Amino acid sequence: MSRILFSGMVLFTMANLSQAADPVVNDVVLGIHGGIGVDKKDMTPELEKDVRAGLRSALEAGHAKLKNGGTSLDAVEAAIRVMEDLPVFNAGKGAVFTNAGTNELDASIMEGKTKKAGAMAGVMTVKNPISGARAVMEKSKHVLLIGPGADAFAKQQGLEIVPPSYFSTEHRRKAIEEIWKREEEAKKRRSDAGEIPLELPRKKSEYGTVGAVSLDSAGNLAAGTSTGGMTNKMAGRVGDSPIIGAGTYADNEAAAISCTGHGEFFIRYSVSHEIVAQIKYRAVTAAAAAEDVINRQLKDAGGEGAAIVLDRSGKFTSAYNSEGLYRGCITRDGKIHVRVYEE
Repeated sequence: MSRILFSGMVLFTMANLSQAADPVVNDVVLGIHGGIGVDKKDMTPELEKDVRAGLRSALEAGHAKLKNGGTSLDAVEAAIRVMEDLPVFNAGKGAVFTNAGTNELDASIMEGKTKKAGAMAGVMTVKNPISGARAVMEKSKHVLLIGPGADAFAKQQGLEIVPPSYFSTEHRRKAIEEIWKREEEAKKRRSDAGEIPLELPRKKSEYGTVGAVSLDSAGNLAAGTSTGGMTNKMAGRVGDSPIIGAGTYADNEAAAISCTGHGEFFIRYSVSHEIVAQIKYRAVTAAAAAEDVINRQLKDAGGEGAAIVLDRSGKFTSAYNSEGLYRGCITRDGKIHVRVYEE
């Protein structure tokens, strides 16, 4: 009986995913996202103010790099570093906790000219994992480093190293403790009833990511993504954010993509690469490709999440099947657009 009820609940959730896409903004040089965020009913004026301010600060930091002759990689790294340093986002400081009570961070970066890429996963001492990912791309012969080896490499490269406690915040600690409490209560109820324990349904606020896409004056695209993962994930779990072709992809012939959402689905559907492939080989617009992958393929599979897309001509859009998406972009002349829900 409990299995039937649980299955019904999952199917109801899958069938009722939202579906939205933003109007295309032209002449964009930098686009960002801060995750799919909280449900509108859980949003407070203070949180929304902090989110919007954080997005603006990230856009301004990345745009400043471009104005001073920096590359799209510079802009992506600068924008994401700002968000990694702000506890309002699930990346860097303020990252969510694993089921072991640790903070394990993932990030990746890629440029679209030669398709060089770098990534780190499961790091616990690198203050800004996006910079660690770039170091892997530029200072090693590898694409992905994980765990203690990645932490050690970052230290060797002179990146800022912090104690694991740096990433912990009171808000995230309360969130994991609430989940542990809910799990214990559910386990006890089911044990008393002689039923098999089942995973609790997740809240939107239990996972999130930040990301950026950029186009520089040389016509080169870049993309990057950084995350603390999913609240209460298994220690050692890696999602889509550090996986090239899943959470991050850039190709000068098509577009730059950064994703957020339930990472297992994004890995299985190779979401960022699938969007690029549709643009290149089906000759559809970036908006149409993102819409098909996020609001048809993923939605049909029950995967919740979003993607931001910046194509080679500077057209920026996003698609999401969640209630909202923290996102924004800045045009070549410095005009900023920031959105939280469908606006």
